[in-house]
Amino acid sequence: MDTDVVIAGAGPTGLMLACELRLAGVDVVVVERLAERTGESRAGGMHSRTLEVLDQRGVLDRFLAVGELQSVGHFSGLWLDFDESDSRHSRPLMILQSAIERLLEEWAAELGVRVRWSSEVTGIRQDGTGVTVELGTEAAPATLRARYLVGCDGGRSAVRKLSGIAFPGTPATMTALIGDVELPDLPEDYIWVRRVPGGDFSVIAFEPGWYRVITSEYDHVADRDEPVTFEQLRESLVRLAGTDYGMHSPRWVSRFGDAARQAARYRDGRVLLAGDAAHIHFPAGGQGLNMGVQDAVNLGWKLASVVRGRAPESLLDSYHAERHPVAERVLHNTRAQAALARPGADTDALRDVFASLMVFDDVNRYLCGMLTALDIRYPVDGDHPLTGRRVPDADLKTPDGATRVHELLHAARPVLLDLRGGARLAAAAGGWADRVDLVEARSEEDRWAVPAVGEIPAPGALLIRPDGHVAWASAAGAAPDVSALRAALATWFGPAVQG
Repeated sequence: MDTDVVIAGAGPTGLMLACELRLAGVDVVVVERLAERTGESRAGGMHSRTLEVLDQRGVLDRFLAVGELQSVGHFSGLWLDFDESDSRHSRPLMILQSAIERLLEEWAAELGVRVRWSSEVTGIRQDGTGVTVELGTEAAPATLRARYLVGCDGGRSAVRKLSGIAFPGTPATMTALIGDVELPDLPEDYIWVRRVPGGDFSVIAFEPGWYRVITSEYDHVADRDEPVTFEQLRESLVRLAGTDYGMHSPRWVSRFGDAARQAARYRDGRVLLAGDAAHIHFPAGGQGLNMGVQDAVNLGWKLASVVRGRAPESLLDSYHAERHPVAERVLHNTRAQAALARPGADTDALRDVFASLMVFDDVNRYLCGMLTALDIRYPVDGDHPLTGRRVPDADLKTPDGATRVHELLHAARPVLLDLRGGARLAAAAGGWADRVDLVEARSEEDRWAVPAVGEIPAPGALLIRPDGHVAWASAAGAAPDVSALRAALATWFGPAVQG
Protein backbone atom coordinates (compact mmCIF):
# COMPACT_ATOMS: atom_id res chain seq x y z
CA MET A 1 0.00 0.00 0.00
CA ASP A 2 1.20 3.51 -0.81
CA THR A 3 -1.13 5.02 1.78
CA ASP A 4 -4.18 4.17 3.86
CA VAL A 5 -6.57 6.59 2.15
CA VAL A 6 -6.47 8.60 -1.07
CA ILE A 7 -8.69 11.68 -1.15
CA ALA A 8 -9.53 13.15 -4.55
CA GLY A 9 -10.00 16.91 -4.27
CA ALA A 10 -8.16 19.54 -2.21
CA GLY A 11 -11.16 21.75 -1.51
CA PRO A 12 -12.67 22.33 1.95
CA THR A 13 -14.26 18.87 2.13
CA GLY A 14 -11.16 16.97 1.08
CA LEU A 15 -8.83 18.96 3.32
CA MET A 16 -11.12 18.66 6.35
CA LEU A 17 -11.38 14.90 5.83
CA ALA A 18 -7.60 14.64 5.51
CA CYS A 19 -7.17 16.47 8.82
CA GLU A 20 -9.70 14.22 10.54
CA LEU A 21 -7.91 11.10 9.31
CA ARG A 22 -4.48 12.38 10.37
CA LEU A 23 -5.77 13.24 13.85
CA ALA A 24 -6.69 9.55 14.12
CA GLY A 25 -3.25 8.41 12.96
CA VAL A 26 -4.24 7.39 9.43
CA ASP A 27 -1.86 8.00 6.52
CA VAL A 28 -3.51 9.98 3.74
CA VAL A 29 -2.66 11.47 0.34
CA VAL A 30 -4.78 14.18 -1.27
CA VAL A 31 -4.70 14.32 -5.08
CA GLU A 32 -5.92 17.42 -6.92
CA ARG A 33 -6.37 17.79 -10.67
CA LEU A 34 -5.58 21.54 -10.59
CA ALA A 35 -1.97 22.70 -10.73
CA GLU A 36 -2.51 25.31 -7.99
CA ARG A 37 -5.15 27.35 -6.18
CA THR A 38 -7.25 29.46 -8.54
CA GLY A 39 -8.29 32.12 -6.03
CA GLU A 40 -11.97 31.52 -6.80
CA SER A 41 -14.27 31.82 -3.80
CA ARG A 42 -17.76 30.72 -4.67
CA ALA A 43 -18.66 30.13 -1.04
CA GLY A 44 -18.43 33.03 1.34
CA GLY A 45 -19.37 31.90 4.81
CA MET A 46 -19.64 29.32 7.57
CA HIS A 47 -22.70 28.53 9.68
CA SER A 48 -22.93 27.66 13.36
CA ARG A 49 -22.47 23.91 13.14
CA THR A 50 -19.32 24.23 11.02
CA LEU A 51 -17.92 26.78 13.46
CA GLU A 52 -18.67 24.33 16.27
CA VAL A 53 -16.87 21.55 14.40
CA LEU A 54 -13.76 23.71 14.06
CA ASP A 55 -14.05 24.64 17.73
CA GLN A 56 -14.22 20.92 18.58
CA ARG A 57 -10.81 20.54 16.94
CA GLY A 58 -9.28 23.63 18.56
CA VAL A 59 -8.66 25.55 15.31
CA LEU A 60 -11.65 27.92 15.20
CA ASP A 61 -9.63 30.98 16.26
CA ARG A 62 -7.68 30.80 12.99
CA PHE A 63 -10.88 31.32 11.03
CA LEU A 64 -12.37 33.95 13.34
CA ALA A 65 -9.19 36.00 12.92
CA VAL A 66 -9.74 36.18 9.15
CA GLY A 67 -13.54 36.35 8.78
CA GLU A 68 -16.24 38.68 10.08
CA LEU A 69 -19.18 37.55 12.20
CA GLN A 70 -22.62 38.60 10.94
CA SER A 71 -25.69 39.27 13.06
CA VAL A 72 -28.25 37.92 10.58
CA GLY A 73 -28.69 35.36 7.82
CA HIS A 74 -31.32 34.79 5.18
CA PHE A 75 -33.73 32.36 3.57
CA SER A 76 -34.04 33.17 -0.14
CA GLY A 77 -33.00 36.75 0.61
CA LEU A 78 -35.48 37.16 3.49
CA TRP A 79 -33.74 38.05 6.76
CA LEU A 80 -33.38 35.62 9.65
CA ASP A 81 -32.27 36.36 13.22
CA PHE A 82 -30.08 33.75 14.89
CA ASP A 83 -30.77 32.85 18.52
CA GLU A 84 -27.65 33.14 20.67
CA SER A 85 -28.98 30.50 23.04
CA ASP A 86 -28.75 27.81 20.35
CA SER A 87 -24.96 27.81 20.11
CA ARG A 88 -21.87 29.46 21.50
CA HIS A 89 -21.21 30.34 17.85
CA SER A 90 -24.70 31.35 16.77
CA ARG A 91 -23.72 34.00 14.21
CA PRO A 92 -22.52 33.09 10.71
CA LEU A 93 -18.94 33.92 9.77
CA MET A 94 -18.35 35.77 6.51
CA ILE A 95 -15.12 34.29 5.15
CA LEU A 96 -14.12 33.57 1.57
CA GLN A 97 -13.64 30.01 0.40
CA SER A 98 -10.11 30.84 -0.70
CA ALA A 99 -9.26 31.80 2.91
CA ILE A 100 -10.95 28.65 4.25
CA GLU A 101 -8.89 26.50 1.90
CA ARG A 102 -5.67 28.28 2.84
CA LEU A 103 -6.27 27.81 6.57
CA LEU A 104 -7.28 24.16 6.17
CA GLU A 105 -4.27 23.50 3.97
CA GLU A 106 -1.95 25.02 6.60
CA TRP A 107 -3.53 22.84 9.30
CA ALA A 108 -3.29 19.77 7.07
CA ALA A 109 0.43 20.43 6.48
CA GLU A 110 0.98 20.68 10.24
CA LEU A 111 -0.64 17.26 10.61
CA GLY A 112 1.50 15.69 7.88
CA VAL A 113 -1.01 15.50 5.03
CA ARG A 114 0.57 15.11 1.59
CA VAL A 115 -1.07 16.97 -1.32
CA ARG A 116 -0.25 16.08 -4.93
CA TRP A 117 -1.23 18.78 -7.43
CA SER A 118 -1.80 18.27 -11.18
CA SER A 119 -3.03 14.75 -10.40
CA GLU A 120 -6.41 13.89 -11.90
CA VAL A 121 -8.14 10.59 -11.15
CA THR A 122 -8.50 8.75 -14.47
CA GLY A 123 -9.18 5.18 -13.35
CA ILE A 124 -10.25 3.10 -10.34
CA ARG A 125 -9.79 -0.63 -9.72
CA GLN A 126 -11.12 -2.20 -6.54
CA ASP A 127 -10.37 -5.62 -5.06
CA GLY A 128 -10.74 -7.33 -1.70
CA THR A 129 -7.82 -5.56 -0.02
CA GLY A 130 -7.74 -2.10 -1.53
CA VAL A 131 -8.21 0.24 -4.46
CA THR A 132 -5.78 1.22 -7.20
CA VAL A 133 -6.15 4.84 -8.26
CA GLU A 134 -4.88 5.75 -11.71
CA LEU A 135 -3.70 9.34 -12.04
CA GLY A 136 -3.11 11.54 -15.05
CA THR A 137 -0.26 13.90 -14.14
CA GLU A 138 1.73 16.57 -15.96
CA ALA A 139 4.82 14.40 -15.91
CA ALA A 140 3.48 10.91 -16.67
CA PRO A 141 0.62 8.61 -15.68
CA ALA A 142 0.93 7.22 -12.17
CA THR A 143 -0.93 5.00 -9.74
CA LEU A 144 -1.54 5.00 -6.00
CA ARG A 145 -2.55 1.95 -4.03
CA ALA A 146 -4.69 2.57 -0.93
CA ARG A 147 -7.15 0.80 1.28
CA TYR A 148 -9.88 3.35 0.52
CA LEU A 149 -10.58 6.20 -1.90
CA VAL A 150 -12.84 9.15 -1.08
CA GLY A 151 -14.13 11.38 -3.87
CA CYS A 152 -14.27 15.00 -2.72
CA ASP A 153 -13.74 16.20 -6.28
CA GLY A 154 -16.81 18.37 -6.87
CA GLY A 155 -20.07 18.22 -8.74
CA ARG A 156 -18.48 16.73 -11.85
CA SER A 157 -16.69 14.13 -9.72
CA ALA A 158 -14.49 11.75 -11.70
CA VAL A 159 -14.55 9.34 -8.75
CA ARG A 160 -18.34 9.19 -8.80
CA LYS A 161 -18.50 8.68 -12.54
CA LEU A 162 -15.74 6.05 -12.64
CA SER A 163 -17.49 4.18 -9.82
CA GLY A 164 -20.76 4.09 -11.77
CA ILE A 165 -22.72 5.78 -8.97
CA ALA A 166 -25.93 7.37 -10.26
CA PHE A 167 -26.53 11.08 -9.69
CA PRO A 168 -30.30 11.57 -10.00
CA GLY A 169 -32.09 14.86 -9.49
CA THR A 170 -33.49 17.86 -11.34
CA PRO A 171 -31.78 19.93 -14.07
CA ALA A 172 -31.08 23.65 -13.97
CA THR A 173 -33.83 26.10 -14.95
CA MET A 174 -31.82 29.33 -14.68
CA THR A 175 -28.33 30.77 -15.05
CA ALA A 176 -26.44 32.77 -12.46
CA LEU A 177 -23.13 34.52 -12.98
CA ILE A 178 -20.71 35.44 -10.21
CA GLY A 179 -17.52 37.44 -10.23
CA ASP A 180 -15.22 39.55 -8.09
CA VAL A 181 -14.63 42.95 -9.65
CA GLU A 182 -13.94 46.61 -8.93
CA LEU A 183 -17.02 48.89 -9.01
CA PRO A 184 -16.10 52.59 -8.81
CA ASP A 185 -19.62 53.86 -9.56
CA LEU A 186 -21.66 51.85 -7.02
CA PRO A 187 -23.77 54.49 -5.20
CA GLU A 188 -24.20 52.47 -1.98
CA ASP A 189 -22.19 50.17 0.25
CA TYR A 190 -23.81 47.03 -1.13
CA ILE A 191 -26.96 45.76 -2.83
CA TRP A 192 -28.72 42.73 -1.37
CA VAL A 193 -30.87 40.57 -3.69
CA ARG A 194 -32.56 43.31 -5.66
CA ARG A 195 -35.40 41.61 -7.57
CA VAL A 196 -36.34 42.93 -11.02
CA PRO A 197 -38.59 41.57 -13.81
CA GLY A 198 -35.80 39.53 -15.40
CA GLY A 199 -34.31 38.06 -12.23
CA ASP A 200 -32.23 39.52 -9.42
CA PHE A 201 -28.75 40.82 -8.63
CA SER A 202 -26.55 41.42 -5.62
CA VAL A 203 -23.39 43.44 -5.11
CA ILE A 204 -21.57 42.56 -1.88
CA ALA A 205 -18.40 44.10 -0.43
CA PHE A 206 -16.19 41.32 0.92
CA GLU A 207 -12.92 43.23 1.14
CA PRO A 208 -11.98 46.90 0.63
CA GLY A 209 -11.66 47.91 -3.00
CA TRP A 210 -13.60 45.17 -4.72
CA TYR A 211 -17.07 43.63 -4.82
CA ARG A 212 -18.76 40.34 -5.51
CA VAL A 213 -21.38 40.67 -8.26
CA ILE A 214 -24.04 37.97 -8.60
CA THR A 215 -26.71 38.02 -11.32
CA SER A 216 -29.54 35.51 -11.75
CA GLU A 217 -31.61 35.26 -14.93
CA TYR A 218 -34.40 32.74 -15.28
CA ASP A 219 -35.73 30.38 -17.97
CA HIS A 220 -32.40 30.33 -19.77
CA VAL A 221 -29.77 27.67 -19.16
CA ALA A 222 -26.28 28.14 -20.53
CA ASP A 223 -24.21 25.28 -21.92
CA ARG A 224 -22.16 23.94 -19.00
CA ASP A 225 -19.05 23.75 -21.19
CA GLU A 226 -19.42 27.27 -22.60
CA PRO A 227 -16.58 29.53 -21.35
CA VAL A 228 -17.62 32.22 -18.88
CA THR A 229 -16.39 35.73 -19.62
CA PHE A 230 -16.27 39.06 -17.82
CA GLU A 231 -18.29 40.58 -20.66
CA GLN A 232 -21.14 38.11 -20.02
CA LEU A 233 -21.26 39.19 -16.38
CA ARG A 234 -21.21 42.87 -17.37
CA GLU A 235 -24.00 42.43 -19.92
CA SER A 236 -26.12 40.46 -17.42
CA LEU A 237 -25.78 43.21 -14.81
CA VAL A 238 -26.73 45.85 -17.39
CA ARG A 239 -29.86 43.88 -18.33
CA LEU A 240 -30.93 43.57 -14.70
CA ALA A 241 -29.70 46.81 -13.11
CA GLY A 242 -29.63 49.10 -16.14
CA THR A 243 -25.94 49.85 -15.50
CA ASP A 244 -22.66 48.04 -14.93
CA TYR A 245 -21.59 50.51 -12.19
CA GLY A 246 -18.31 50.96 -14.08
CA MET A 247 -17.12 47.43 -13.31
CA HIS A 248 -13.56 46.53 -14.29
CA SER A 249 -10.53 44.48 -13.29
CA PRO A 250 -12.19 41.09 -12.68
CA ARG A 251 -10.37 38.68 -10.40
CA TRP A 252 -12.42 35.77 -11.70
CA VAL A 253 -15.89 34.96 -13.06
CA SER A 254 -17.93 31.77 -12.93
CA ARG A 255 -21.41 30.37 -13.48
CA PHE A 256 -23.88 28.29 -11.48
CA GLY A 257 -27.50 27.19 -11.68
CA ASP A 258 -30.25 25.56 -9.66
CA ALA A 259 -29.66 21.94 -10.64
CA ALA A 260 -30.23 19.67 -7.64
CA ARG A 261 -28.72 16.19 -7.69
CA GLN A 262 -27.64 13.63 -5.12
CA ALA A 263 -25.58 10.47 -5.37
CA ALA A 264 -27.75 7.37 -5.11
CA ARG A 265 -25.28 5.91 -2.65
CA TYR A 266 -22.35 7.43 -0.80
CA ARG A 267 -20.36 4.21 -0.72
CA ASP A 268 -19.38 1.65 -3.33
CA GLY A 269 -17.17 -0.89 -1.59
CA ARG A 270 -13.88 0.86 -0.91
CA VAL A 271 -14.92 4.08 -2.63
CA LEU A 272 -16.87 6.81 -0.84
CA LEU A 273 -18.17 10.27 -1.78
CA ALA A 274 -18.38 13.50 0.18
CA GLY A 275 -19.18 17.16 -0.44
CA ASP A 276 -20.26 18.30 -3.91
CA ALA A 277 -19.27 14.91 -5.33
CA ALA A 278 -22.23 13.53 -3.36
CA HIS A 279 -24.69 16.42 -3.72
CA ILE A 280 -25.16 19.66 -5.67
CA HIS A 281 -27.87 22.30 -5.27
CA PHE A 282 -28.69 25.98 -5.68
CA PRO A 283 -26.32 27.82 -3.31
CA ALA A 284 -29.12 29.44 -1.31
CA GLY A 285 -28.38 30.14 2.33
CA GLY A 286 -24.72 29.19 1.98
CA GLN A 287 -25.18 25.53 2.90
CA GLY A 288 -22.96 23.71 0.40
CA LEU A 289 -19.47 24.18 1.81
CA ASN A 290 -20.81 23.71 5.33
CA MET A 291 -22.47 20.44 4.43
CA GLY A 292 -19.26 19.17 2.82
CA VAL A 293 -17.17 19.93 5.91
CA GLN A 294 -19.75 18.17 8.07
CA ASP A 295 -19.73 15.17 5.70
CA ALA A 296 -15.99 14.97 6.29
CA VAL A 297 -16.29 15.09 10.06
CA ASN A 298 -18.99 12.39 10.04
CA LEU A 299 -16.94 10.11 7.79
CA GLY A 300 -13.43 10.76 9.10
CA TRP A 301 -13.55 9.00 12.47
CA LYS A 302 -15.53 6.09 11.06
CA LEU A 303 -13.11 5.50 8.21
CA ALA A 304 -10.16 5.84 10.59
CA SER A 305 -11.66 3.26 12.96
CA VAL A 306 -12.07 0.78 10.11
CA VAL A 307 -8.61 1.42 8.66
CA ARG A 308 -7.00 0.90 12.07
CA GLY A 309 -8.93 -2.33 12.64
CA ARG A 310 -10.89 -1.03 15.61
CA ALA A 311 -14.34 -1.30 14.03
CA PRO A 312 -15.91 -3.53 11.37
CA GLU A 313 -16.26 -2.29 7.80
CA SER A 314 -20.03 -2.18 8.26
CA LEU A 315 -19.55 1.02 10.31
CA LEU A 316 -19.02 2.82 7.01
CA ASP A 317 -22.63 2.12 6.03
CA SER A 318 -23.75 4.49 8.79
CA TYR A 319 -22.12 7.35 6.85
CA HIS A 320 -24.68 7.03 4.04
CA ALA A 321 -27.51 6.35 6.50
CA GLU A 322 -26.78 9.56 8.41
CA ARG A 323 -25.59 12.02 5.78
CA HIS A 324 -27.76 11.12 2.77
CA PRO A 325 -30.99 12.32 4.48
CA VAL A 326 -29.23 15.55 5.53
CA ALA A 327 -28.33 16.39 1.93
CA GLU A 328 -31.79 15.34 0.79
CA ARG A 329 -33.28 17.95 3.12
CA VAL A 330 -30.86 20.61 1.91
CA LEU A 331 -31.81 19.92 -1.71
CA HIS A 332 -35.44 20.28 -0.67
CA ASN A 333 -35.00 23.62 1.08
CA THR A 334 -32.79 25.07 -1.66
CA ARG A 335 -35.41 24.13 -4.27
CA ALA A 336 -37.91 26.05 -2.14
CA GLN A 337 -35.56 29.03 -1.92
CA ALA A 338 -35.00 28.99 -5.69
CA ALA A 339 -38.76 28.99 -6.23
CA LEU A 340 -39.14 31.94 -3.85
CA ALA A 341 -36.51 33.85 -5.80
CA ARG A 342 -38.15 33.65 -9.23
CA PRO A 343 -39.43 36.95 -10.65
CA GLY A 344 -43.13 37.68 -11.08
CA ALA A 345 -46.18 39.01 -9.25
CA ASP A 346 -47.20 35.57 -7.95
CA THR A 347 -43.79 35.02 -6.35
CA ASP A 348 -43.85 38.58 -4.97
CA ALA A 349 -47.09 37.76 -3.16
CA LEU A 350 -45.69 34.46 -1.90
CA ARG A 351 -42.58 36.20 -0.56
CA ASP A 352 -44.72 38.75 1.27
CA VAL A 353 -46.72 35.99 2.97
CA PHE A 354 -43.57 34.00 3.76
CA ALA A 355 -41.86 37.07 5.23
CA SER A 356 -44.88 37.75 7.45
CA LEU A 357 -44.58 34.21 8.85
CA MET A 358 -40.86 34.54 9.52
CA VAL A 359 -41.45 37.19 12.19
CA PHE A 360 -42.84 34.45 14.46
CA ASP A 361 -40.14 33.04 16.72
CA ASP A 362 -41.02 29.40 16.04
CA VAL A 363 -40.78 29.88 12.27
CA ASN A 364 -37.54 31.85 12.53
CA ARG A 365 -35.96 29.23 14.80
CA TYR A 366 -37.10 26.37 12.58
CA LEU A 367 -35.51 27.92 9.49
CA CYS A 368 -32.35 28.87 11.39
CA GLY A 369 -31.96 25.33 12.72
CA MET A 370 -32.34 23.94 9.23
CA LEU A 371 -29.84 26.31 7.59
CA THR A 372 -27.23 26.03 10.35
CA ALA A 373 -27.59 22.22 10.72
CA LEU A 374 -27.87 22.64 14.49
CA ASP A 375 -31.15 20.71 14.51
CA ILE A 376 -29.79 17.52 12.87
CA ARG A 377 -30.59 14.30 14.70
CA TYR A 378 -29.05 11.11 13.40
CA PRO A 379 -30.95 7.79 13.78
CA VAL A 380 -29.17 6.66 16.94
CA ASP A 381 -30.75 4.21 19.40
CA GLY A 382 -32.02 5.76 22.62
CA ASP A 383 -34.94 7.86 23.77
CA HIS A 384 -33.02 10.61 25.57
CA PRO A 385 -33.56 13.95 23.77
CA LEU A 386 -29.81 14.28 23.16
CA THR A 387 -29.19 10.91 21.47
CA GLY A 388 -28.27 11.45 17.83
CA ARG A 389 -27.99 15.23 18.26
CA ARG A 390 -24.87 17.35 18.42
CA VAL A 391 -23.78 17.83 22.02
CA PRO A 392 -24.28 21.34 23.46
CA ASP A 393 -21.07 23.13 24.37
CA ALA A 394 -21.82 23.34 28.08
CA ASP A 395 -19.41 24.76 30.66
CA LEU A 396 -17.89 22.07 32.87
CA LYS A 397 -15.89 21.84 36.06
CA THR A 398 -13.37 18.99 36.18
CA PRO A 399 -10.75 18.00 38.79
CA ASP A 400 -8.23 19.73 36.51
CA GLY A 401 -10.22 22.97 36.25
CA ALA A 402 -12.84 24.62 34.07
CA THR A 403 -13.43 23.49 30.49
CA ARG A 404 -16.16 23.16 27.86
CA VAL A 405 -17.68 20.07 26.27
CA HIS A 406 -16.31 20.90 22.83
CA GLU A 407 -12.80 21.30 24.22
CA LEU A 408 -12.94 17.63 25.22
CA LEU A 409 -13.08 16.74 21.50
CA HIS A 410 -9.84 18.40 20.36
CA ALA A 411 -8.15 15.03 19.94
CA ALA A 412 -11.01 13.74 17.74
CA ARG A 413 -11.57 10.78 20.08
CA PRO A 414 -14.82 9.48 21.62
CA VAL A 415 -15.58 10.81 25.11
CA LEU A 416 -17.58 9.18 27.88
CA LEU A 417 -18.60 12.17 29.98
CA ASP A 418 -19.65 11.22 33.50
CA LEU A 419 -21.53 14.07 35.18
CA ARG A 420 -22.66 11.93 38.14
CA GLY A 421 -19.41 10.63 39.60
CA GLY A 422 -18.64 7.14 40.80
CA ALA A 423 -16.86 4.18 39.24
CA ARG A 424 -19.79 2.39 37.58
CA LEU A 425 -19.40 3.90 34.09
CA ALA A 426 -15.63 3.46 34.13
CA ALA A 427 -16.06 -0.23 34.89
CA ALA A 428 -18.69 -0.64 32.16
CA ALA A 429 -16.47 1.03 29.54
CA GLY A 430 -13.24 -0.67 30.61
CA GLY A 431 -13.05 -2.78 27.46
CA TRP A 432 -12.90 0.40 25.37
CA ALA A 433 -10.34 2.33 27.44
CA ASP A 434 -7.88 2.28 24.51
CA ARG A 435 -10.40 4.07 22.26
CA VAL A 436 -12.65 6.14 24.52
CA ASP A 437 -11.63 8.94 26.89
CA LEU A 438 -13.42 8.91 30.26
CA VAL A 439 -13.98 12.40 31.70
CA GLU A 440 -15.57 13.06 35.08
CA ALA A 441 -17.00 16.55 35.46
CA ARG A 442 -19.85 18.64 36.80
CA SER A 443 -22.10 20.75 34.60
CA GLU A 444 -22.06 24.43 35.47
CA GLU A 445 -25.65 24.76 34.22
CA ASP A 446 -28.69 22.86 35.49
CA ARG A 447 -30.36 23.07 32.09
CA TRP A 448 -28.97 22.75 28.57
CA ALA A 449 -30.40 24.46 25.46
CA VAL A 450 -31.02 22.07 22.56
CA PRO A 451 -32.04 23.48 19.15
CA ALA A 452 -35.41 22.16 17.91
CA VAL A 453 -36.11 20.85 21.42
CA GLY A 454 -35.70 23.69 23.90
CA GLU A 455 -34.18 23.53 27.35
CA ILE A 456 -33.70 20.13 29.00
CA PRO A 457 -32.25 19.10 32.36
CA ALA A 458 -28.48 18.62 32.24
CA PRO A 459 -27.82 14.91 31.62
CA GLY A 460 -26.13 12.52 34.02
CA ALA A 461 -23.78 10.98 31.48
CA LEU A 462 -23.05 11.10 27.75
CA LEU A 463 -21.17 9.03 25.22
CA ILE A 464 -19.99 11.54 22.62
CA ARG A 465 -18.74 10.48 19.21
CA PRO A 466 -15.67 12.24 17.72
CA ASP A 467 -17.99 14.24 15.43
CA GLY A 468 -19.71 15.73 18.47
CA HIS A 469 -22.96 13.74 18.19
CA VAL A 470 -24.32 11.85 21.18
CA ALA A 471 -24.28 8.05 20.90
CA TRP A 472 -25.79 7.34 24.34
CA ALA A 473 -27.17 9.47 27.15
CA SER A 474 -28.46 9.00 30.67
CA ALA A 475 -30.72 11.35 32.62
CA ALA A 476 -29.31 12.92 35.77
CA GLY A 477 -32.01 11.51 38.01
CA ALA A 478 -31.87 7.92 36.81
CA ALA A 479 -29.42 5.07 37.14
CA PRO A 480 -27.46 4.72 33.87
CA ASP A 481 -28.42 1.81 31.64
CA VAL A 482 -25.05 0.11 31.54
CA SER A 483 -26.12 -2.56 29.05
CA ALA A 484 -27.30 0.13 26.63
CA LEU A 485 -23.99 1.97 27.11
CA ARG A 486 -22.00 -1.15 26.29
CA ALA A 487 -24.17 -1.76 23.23
CA ALA A 488 -23.53 1.80 22.03
CA LEU A 489 -19.79 1.44 22.62
CA ALA A 490 -19.71 -1.77 20.57
CA THR A 491 -21.88 -0.33 17.79
CA TRP A 492 -19.80 2.78 17.24
CA PHE A 493 -16.31 1.88 18.43
CA GLY A 494 -15.99 -1.85 17.84
CA PRO A 495 -15.89 -4.83 20.21
CA ALA A 496 -14.45 -4.58 23.70
CA VAL A 497 -10.87 -5.62 24.30
CA GLN A 498 -10.90 -8.61 26.61
CA GLY A 499 -8.68 -8.96 29.63
